[in-house]
Amino acid sequence: MIREFVRDRRGNYALMTVITMIPLMGGVALAVDYTELIRERQETLNALDAAGLAAAQQILAGASDTDAKAYAEQFFEANLRHVLPTNTTLTVTLPNNNAGGGTLVMEASLKYHPYFVPVAAMLLGGTTGDPVVNFSARSEIRLRNTLEVALVLDNSGSMTELGHGSNKVRFDLLKSAAKQLVDQLAGQAQLMRQVAKPVQFSLVPFAASVNVGTGNEYASWMDTTGISPIHHENFDWTTMSQAASPWGSSKYVQPVGSAWYARGSGWDATQKDQPLTRTSLYKQMQRVASITSNTTCTGKGNNKVCTTTTTPNYASIASWGGCVESRPYPYNIQDTAASTAIPATLFVPMFAPDETDNIDSFSRPAYSNWHLDGSTDTDAERQCYMPKYFTPGTAVTPAYGMNAGPNTSCSTTAITPLTDVSTLAAATSVKTAIDAMAASGATNVPEGMAWGWRTLSSASPFTEGRPESERGNDKILIVLTDGANTYYTPNSLGANDLAGAKSTYSALAYAKPYNTTYSYGRPFLGTSSSVSKTDYSSANYTKAMNEHFATLCDNAKTAGVIVLTIALDLDASNTAEKAQMNALKACSSDSHSRRDPTDPSKPAKLFWNSTGATLSDDFREIGNELSNLRIVG
Repeated sequence: MIREFVRDRRGNYALMTVITMIPLMGGVALAVDYTELIRERQETLNALDAAGLAAAQQILAGASDTDAKAYAEQFFEANLRHVLPTNTTLTVTLPNNNAGGGTLVMEASLKYHPYFVPVAAMLLGGTTGDPVVNFSARSEIRLRNTLEVALVLDNSGSMTELGHGSNKVRFDLLKSAAKQLVDQLAGQAQLMRQVAKPVQFSLVPFAASVNVGTGNEYASWMDTTGISPIHHENFDWTTMSQAASPWGSSKYVQPVGSAWYARGSGWDATQKDQPLTRTSLYKQMQRVASITSNTTCTGKGNNKVCTTTTTPNYASIASWGGCVESRPYPYNIQDTAASTAIPATLFVPMFAPDETDNIDSFSRPAYSNWHLDGSTDTDAERQCYMPKYFTPGTAVTPAYGMNAGPNTSCSTTAITPLTDVSTLAAATSVKTAIDAMAASGATNVPEGMAWGWRTLSSASPFTEGRPESERGNDKILIVLTDGANTYYTPNSLGANDLAGAKSTYSALAYAKPYNTTYSYGRPFLGTSSSVSKTDYSSANYTKAMNEHFATLCDNAKTAGVIVLTIALDLDASNTAEKAQMNALKACSSDSHSRRDPTDPSKPAKLFWNSTGATLSDDFREIGNELSNLRIVG
């Protein structure tokens, strides 16, 4: 039949068929080759992705560069089911060779040999005379390979209470759980050979204040010249003006801009003509440590005359304990770098003023009376009378240490900056710092969290954090507290408030400070109209601090910080503690791996409502959550 069709000359059907078949057959050839090329390309891409994921897991498990590359090649070839490995070339770029950081790059080139004529190769992307089609594929596997974790842990006095459902005190339970977390992530970090400092921890113990470390006394971010608008709150330097000074023109002070300078010949060489600051107060204050008696005699027998002279021996009253005051709003809830160009951004050493010697009608002493007043004026004037600090204290015998004297409300151990835990020694140092924490004082969660954020930051005061723009790095804030924000009134602690400060001294200074440049105390700065500025009650202070906390949380999360919060032994039936639980939950970020049990369409909040009995398990779950942040994706 076909022969007859070919011999048939009627209508030139043979010629027409041949002419028609040429493009048809060419189209079929191209279609076959194109389909096969797409299939091989997709198979190569699939093998590339699979090899990348597998190699990434090997990297996270601690494989060497050579082993990781070899594993990637083996896995890649094993997944090329219909593509000859000899037709492919794999290039592996490891994360430590990537300027972007945290990215494993897999690239493959493929040589495709068309089934049909070289023209097809040309039409499919080759060159004239070249029967091969070359194409490449690329796959990037982002490794969240570095973590920076700030442990912001409550060190208030209530942490010494027994944990709910446990026979151990909360503080011991917290220390154990926190060290467990360090061990869990340090174990992973010690396997990571591809990236420097894969996991870092900082520790921020907080109570009424935060201790930045005495080694930072003269750091560039500290107010060493007294120019901050809060530096001279509660200090009345006019009581040492040339006209008012007990030493007259030989020892007085003079204002220069917003600072005060020591003038006259009565100052020692280190202070003369230098600014008077809280730091210099610690240096200048002296106490009578002992008295040396010296007896000299003249004459003999009945004519013998002896004279005894006494010489006081002076010693320092105290040295700065390392705590700083909260910056004025809005810098108290921001990570703005400290700069002398904006004095309010500088950090001011805490110095608890010596309060009045007087007692009230209820026989209550002042909360922080640690020096003789040296003044007989009103109690408020006694409190801010400055000459007393330059008169050796005869009633002061011991040197004041932490949480005493001018260091009152400075009760915590110092911050541990970000520390790489990929070595056993470094991980041990962080755990040693956790063990050294001491529980005492009130609860100021916003101050603790703000300093936790600052330890993660790449900007001063602590600069160990990676740049915020760096890929593959997560900055984590873990905030734990066992109580509501507290800021005490003197009467609530059995003390008088004859000076009218309306609160005890802490990082927030006084609720109604003397000699301030602001219209009211720092607890109320930046708060909404729902917070009364004239209600000097502990409940209103808590409300104001909660507002600062909420804004701080938003600021940190907007800056890319992942926030995990833990409420320890808080009672939902207690109004203040319930409010703190709600605030902590609202502050937390969304989980990457868990779903909200009440609404599976939403991610769970990174919030744990813990008890003493569950704290260890909850910290283990937190460790798993942070491990999930480091998986490939």
